[in-house]
Amino acid sequence: MDANFWSAGESAAALRAGEVSAVELTEAAIAGIERDAGAVNAICVPDFDRARAAARAADQALGRGEDRPLLGVPVTVKESYDIAGLPTTWGMPQHRDFVPAEDAVQVSRLRAAGAVVLGKTNVPLGLRDLQSFNEIYGTTNNPWDHGRTPGGSSGGSAAALAAGFGALSIGSDIGGSLRTPAHFCGVYAHKPTLGLAANRGMVPPTAPALPVDLDLAVVGPMARTARDLTLLLDVMAGPDPLTLGVAHHLTLPPARHRRLSGFRVLVLDEHPCIPTGSAVRAGVNRVADVLADGGARVERHSPLLPDLAEAATLYTQLLFSASAAGFPADAYEQLRSRAAGLSADDRSLDATRLRGTVLSHRDWIEADNRRELHRHGWRRLFAAFDAVVCPVTPTPAFPHDHDPDLLERRIDIDGVEYPYLDQLVWAGLATMPGLPATAIPAGRSAGGLPVGVQLIGPMFEDRTPLLLADLLEQRLGGFQAPD
Repeated sequence: MDANFWSAGESAAALRAGEVSAVELTEAAIAGIERDAGAVNAICVPDFDRARAAARAADQALGRGEDRPLLGVPVTVKESYDIAGLPTTWGMPQHRDFVPAEDAVQVSRLRAAGAVVLGKTNVPLGLRDLQSFNEIYGTTNNPWDHGRTPGGSSGGSAAALAAGFGALSIGSDIGGSLRTPAHFCGVYAHKPTLGLAANRGMVPPTAPALPVDLDLAVVGPMARTARDLTLLLDVMAGPDPLTLGVAHHLTLPPARHRRLSGFRVLVLDEHPCIPTGSAVRAGVNRVADVLADGGARVERHSPLLPDLAEAATLYTQLLFSASAAGFPADAYEQLRSRAAGLSADDRSLDATRLRGTVLSHRDWIEADNRRELHRHGWRRLFAAFDAVVCPVTPTPAFPHDHDPDLLERRIDIDGVEYPYLDQLVWAGLATMPGLPATAIPAGRSAGGLPVGVQLIGPMFEDRTPLLLADLLEQRLGGFQAPD
């Protein structure tokens, strides 16, 4: 097999055994990126000179007998992470020349683990889309079909993995930004429990890189195998070293079970707010069948499941309240006028988004209190189940749509159009309460596009969905290189 498609685990083993050098792996990855010549356009900021130097240093360290988790393994980093000496723009033209002086904490952890950073991967404007295009770096295409998006906002990272540009990548997720690109590109991603992995330096350009507690957003790993997700999460997990009195090391509880036959799984393929397309429903059912064949207890309904419609409303309120907090005063006032003009009877997600952008602090506190009730509901659910299997979005990757007004865009689900942003509800199911969720490949659509599902697990029990992902990979098959 092409070394560019080796897993991180395979690469690390070959490096330790002396079967390949870090320089050889790095040169192979760089050659692949240069051959692409913009066809996929996943790597928006190459850092090849420093990558070659890091590879040479890794080979010297290996020669001395050093053993670090990612020593000599080529990786990529989402553009939104600060890397000293490289631009961090978040795709915003006004910040095209902003160059931070310090690495993000997760970039520092990658380097400390011995990884060779090839460069940065493309993102949407401000990280605010399920696609990855901007004026500075152009459009990233899905390696399976260049007319379709690889997803967003970690779309460049997923496309890079699917195209063989590095064994691992790090991304972030507030609206499915790790999970949706993984689903669209046929790779793996893990949205960690909220607060598990330090986020300092994954910050908009010019903002200070501080160890803040984010309300919904997380940083997390992306890979071509489930085991690689665990390998990278172990590098990423732990609080910020700037947080006084707290060590980096963090011990997560082990997975609840080691075999499929031990797992109790709730399978969901319907949401009250949006239909599930036939390709995604088939993917969910493939996973359900493999679970049942492996002896897992599979159920399709539970009275313990928190109300999905209310969960979608709460997620939408909290997400849009956070996203609009930094809007200019005049734009905020326009939104407030539009929200005031809504009918009191309008409970659509479009209306919820608009009201959310101008949510008062009093109403935010009420929504936050309702979120705590949902968190308690999930605790009760996870006393009876170990994981929930459900869609990431209702469809496989869709064609590029660059309409600047996201509210005007539509998503086609089996021939019927729905509001574009309504597809966020499945991602929000794990994001709103802060639960861990692992996105895994689950086969292909009739048209040959990758289809993924997510495995949602209990809070701070990230190893449970990650191990379930590994067990499913062994039976379902995992990543396949694009045809």
